[in-house]
Amino acid sequence: DRSFADYLESYLHSHPDVAPGQITLEVLESTALEDTQRASNVLARCQSLGLQVALDDFGTGFSSLTYLRTLPVDIIKIDQSFVRNMLEDAGDRAIVESVIFLAQRFAHPVLAEGAETMEHARRLRQMGCNFVQGYGIARPMPASKVLDWARSWQARARSGKTGDMLNPAVASGEGL
Repeated sequence: DRSFADYLESYLHSHPDVAPGQITLEVLESTALEDTQRASNVLARCQSLGLQVALDDFGTGFSSLTYLRTLPVDIIKIDQSFVRNMLEDAGDRAIVESVIFLAQRFAHPVLAEGAETMEHARRLRQMGCNFVQGYGIARPMPASKVLDWARSWQARARSGKTGDMLNPAVASGEGL
């Protein structure tokens, strides 16, 4: 809806301390299905404001490869329903690998939801996944705790006592 983009623009102008590039709008694949052209126009307008756009839960709806080509998105999110069982289920693993492969071919970074263990995160990294989220990295936490958690994670990584850790995502956009 055009009024949504207008609202975001107004909000960003009235809150200059909010960096648009640190905001990611997540668009459900099923929502984009309703009117692809309209969704594309609104997403492009949001990107012009500096916001990032993620296509969420890719593969759970009536996926169309056209979305990868036509929707202006910055990242593809693989739904946790495929990621959770990918270590044991060859079908889920094939779906995850395929989505990563397709996203790479269209130059879209990939975020996998549902990385419940560090083994999930390692395997996703081996497949070429750019970012992961899930309990294997951290449990949900209040916003007030995130900076302390990130500092602790980075300090452990720098100390060399990482044990079962992966490198965290950093501000430059590098993941894992």
